[in-house]
Amino acid sequence: MPVIKPTCVRDLKLRVNLADVVSRMVTLRKAGGARLKGLCPFHNEKTPSFNVDPDKGYYHCFGCGKSGDIISFVRETEQLNFSEAVEALGKRFGIPIEYEEGSGGPSNADRTLRQEVFDLHDVAAEHFYQAFKAKDPTGEAMRALWTEKRRFAPELADEFKIGAADATGSGLGAAMMRRKFSEEALRRCGLFFIYDDAQITLQSLRPRFRGRLMIPIRDHQGRVCAFTARQTDLTPEDDPAKDAKYVNSPETPIFTKGNLLFNLDRARTAVGEGKPFVMVEGQLDALRCWSVGLKTAIAPQGTSITESQLVLLRRYHTKVECFFDSDSAGQKAALRFLPMALKAGLELRFLTLAGDGKVDPDLLFLERGIAAYDEVRAGAKSAMQFACRATLPDPMTASAELKSRAAQTVFEIIANAESEVTRSEFINETASHLRLPIAAAQKDFQAFMQRQSRQAAARPTAAAPDPAPAAPQTAHTPERDLLLLCLHFETIGKPLSVSLPHDWIDLSHPAGALLNRFLGEFEHDLWPGKDHLDNLLETDAERAMVASLLFETPGFEDPIKVAHEGLRLLRGRALEPRLRQIELALANPHADIESDPISLLKERSELHRLLRQPIVLAASA
Repeated sequence: MPVIKPTCVRDLKLRVNLADVVSRMVTLRKAGGARLKGLCPFHNEKTPSFNVDPDKGYYHCFGCGKSGDIISFVRETEQLNFSEAVEALGKRFGIPIEYEEGSGGPSNADRTLRQEVFDLHDVAAEHFYQAFKAKDPTGEAMRALWTEKRRFAPELADEFKIGAADATGSGLGAAMMRRKFSEEALRRCGLFFIYDDAQITLQSLRPRFRGRLMIPIRDHQGRVCAFTARQTDLTPEDDPAKDAKYVNSPETPIFTKGNLLFNLDRARTAVGEGKPFVMVEGQLDALRCWSVGLKTAIAPQGTSITESQLVLLRRYHTKVECFFDSDSAGQKAALRFLPMALKAGLELRFLTLAGDGKVDPDLLFLERGIAAYDEVRAGAKSAMQFACRATLPDPMTASAELKSRAAQTVFEIIANAESEVTRSEFINETASHLRLPIAAAQKDFQAFMQRQSRQAAARPTAAAPDPAPAAPQTAHTPERDLLLLCLHFETIGKPLSVSLPHDWIDLSHPAGALLNRFLGEFEHDLWPGKDHLDNLLETDAERAMVASLLFETPGFEDPIKVAHEGLRLLRGRALEPRLRQIELALANPHADIESDPISLLKERSELHRLLRQPIVLAASA
């Protein structure tokens, strides 16, 4: 197994800014001093509690307790082991990775399946792109479809690596075989049909996509993880999905279509004040928006929008403009989207043409360019305005019964908002749009919520879901406090190592194990410094604890006083149990004791002396 040199890891941490890595997944904003803050990528939250300190090179979430450095962040967010995380960072930032002599470099056998499937998709994307650019019948037909029928610029195809699969799918299997991808990766990448018992040969790799325009799907970090394949005149008759206009890759170890949004990797860097996300229905709609300069457009992967997609979206921005086709299907999709967005804490607006004109975003932007965006924003509807108009188009002439039914439908949507203030505002707005008395709407909503509660109570009790991750309560043990001192006031380490007997430390928990190990380094003058602790950390729990402590600002002015108090507590914990044991033995003359009373009296006297003795560090710190 290849071993990366510790000096290489140290160099990588010094050269790569943690904020540059985290910001690929989290929108960070200044939070005082050098610190940055954003929504935690490790648990669902609506108030930012995820803190990053680029100067120290550590992050910490005060909501779920996750802590770590640049490598642990990549490991956890990309499901990589230590070596893979270092290699991924090196590749991303152009830093060569060096290995211990004789250990060799990474091989296919050493890579995880996920990483190998990512690599495989990079090869596939390049293969399809070259086929699109090729001067042969397939390439010419696909380029004509792109530029003449769909009326996209050739440069957009280059930017998004649009590809082509010929009618036979030939060439892709051979490219994979040349790269010597593992059998498991070829079986599970989703690009081939392979019989379960078939031996992997070039003939057994039957391409899933044939005669189709290939649109790469990237995750929010920009890695190709799947493809959307558009039907063309070249799609063969024996294609199992011949009649499907669009076919997505199946779910694989790196692709779950309900967990990502098309173009989020690019759009998340463009959102900001006055620039919300624009949700459209399909990938080509998003590409059209991008082509005219609307860089915040995103699209679901040909399926209903999911809660996990919205949670991911909210990490980067809370405002979303929904721009679906104005036909019946588009309006139904928007109504399904609305309650989920409210539950996720997103602020929605719905884009329509002034006068409720029918609109297809692709055609609209093709004909009018970016100016059309200002036009549809002028006619934008708020969440409640859209919901009320969709459920009751003409409240002026509607009967009381129709208004009541429409109100109940809108109440079901409002109930998804968690804030009482938001609900109250929504009810007032609903009353205005449906032409209802505000007091009556408020009273009806309260009755609706009470019915919902009664119905929920009457339903059979289901197994409780796993609770949200809670911040781990790191007990303020003496070991933990002394560990904090060693990390923030390193000059205390040496005198502390001389003053603190080894057997006073409780080694059964990470803080004690780390303190004992660190003091050993101080004692032998081998302490590497708090920025170079990788070789001293043995478990994930230890790494998380050190990251958390380094991120913590010590809340005291006198570290010597804290050191003395920690030593006093450890001394009491170590000596007082034996003192109580002696007192009990002397109080019971019939007890079967190991030592004679004289020896016990002497030991008791010595323990009392030690416990009364002032605590002083062995040398001035």
